[in-house]
Amino acid sequence: MFVTNPLGRLARGLGGNRDRLQWLLKRAGEQRSAMFNEAWIGLAILLLMIGFLVGQGALPVLSALLLTIVALSWLWNRLALAGLEYTRQFDVGRAFAGEVVALTVSLTNRKFLPLAWVHVEDRVPLKLPFLDARIAATEQPTIGALSHLTATRWFERVNWHYRIECKHRGFYFFGPARLRSGDIFGLFTSAFTLLPQSRLIVYPRLIPLAELGFPGKHPFGERRVRANMFEDPSRTVGVRDYYPEDPFKRIHWKATARRNALQVRVLESSIVPQLAVFLNVNTFEKHWHGTDTALLERMVSVAASIADNAAQQKFAVGLIANGSVPHSDQSIKVMPGRAPGQLLKILEALAAITGFPTAEFNQLLIAESSRLSWGATMVVVSCIVNDKLLASMLRLHDAGRRLALVSMDSTFGGEDDVEGIKVFHLDPDKIDIDDPGDWQQSEDKDVQAPAVASEAVRGLAA
Repeated sequence: MFVTNPLGRLARGLGGNRDRLQWLLKRAGEQRSAMFNEAWIGLAILLLMIGFLVGQGALPVLSALLLTIVALSWLWNRLALAGLEYTRQFDVGRAFAGEVVALTVSLTNRKFLPLAWVHVEDRVPLKLPFLDARIAATEQPTIGALSHLTATRWFERVNWHYRIECKHRGFYFFGPARLRSGDIFGLFTSAFTLLPQSRLIVYPRLIPLAELGFPGKHPFGERRVRANMFEDPSRTVGVRDYYPEDPFKRIHWKATARRNALQVRVLESSIVPQLAVFLNVNTFEKHWHGTDTALLERMVSVAASIADNAAQQKFAVGLIANGSVPHSDQSIKVMPGRAPGQLLKILEALAAITGFPTAEFNQLLIAESSRLSWGATMVVVSCIVNDKLLASMLRLHDAGRRLALVSMDSTFGGEDDVEGIKVFHLDPDKIDIDDPGDWQQSEDKDVQAPAVASEAVRGLAA
């Protein structure tokens, strides 16, 4: 009699436990190859039964061989992804826009079982082009797929080396990666998703202030403060002759011995000069008009360059902007400080900042000024200079604040100084950035430019 449902016959032979059989078959892997079908097991058992009934010895041997291959393939597939490691390694975790970063991808088989094939599909951001690899498109418009297909022996590591051009600033995540493998006969396949992601931060471009057109070495004021109300006993800046009112502990004995006259130490002021960069991310008078991405990128680059220059001049530097990082509605506020990682915090904030305004800039300028020390210098970077902004700055100036305006507004033709406020006019078209992107109605871009990194920032990042 012709058996129309071998799987049903086999299930009845196992006591009618069809669910148990289905569970065993699903254990073969997350996915099953089209080469394998449940009917294979029923066919093997049918051949075995026919062989015994008609006395044909070849049929039982063929059935046993088929069952052995299926069992061996199933076991091989079960162990295929065990001990398999996939890693990504950047030569640097942080880079500047325009630089090239080296990426090493490694696949390691940490077991005695060799693998005839392993397929890896890693998700990568499309904004960072690979110079020596082809990236396939995915269902997400900003995410691509980096694929690898290889075979590994026991305890073997396979490496792939790529170069990534950091064309745009931002925070970029690589992953997750999906690994697929199976048995040597290709009957079964298993898949596994590695959720851990790798992060690459691309800072905005740093441009020397002289190239931007800022005059002098200290365009926003000298580093030293006028008042010397408090002194830092741990920082000696020089010596001078002794006066009777000087305390005995201030005597500099080595200088006294050299000059053969009493000398006292001159201490540096403990009041550290502060500089806060206020960035206005609005590129149009009305925020619902959209964002001029190219103009935003130039303003971000200028703000980063000013902060970098201030840090090199030993200012306590900070950043306040009416923009936010993705998936946040809070304005960026990095209060002035001189911690070793202060500049990195500012650059990371500027790397992730978007053009979506979270607050009215004039109100933010007035509100945050009260959190700064009285002698701090407030540098406003904006491509929109209107009467409201000038009125807010004049109000702060009349209150005794030190301000400077970096205008990137081509329609603003004010004097070099506006009633005591230093004004710097920058032409956005003369600020060189690569591929800034087109004007966007929706703000989901974080584009940036080629980099000239300062040695100070490189030392901190290292």
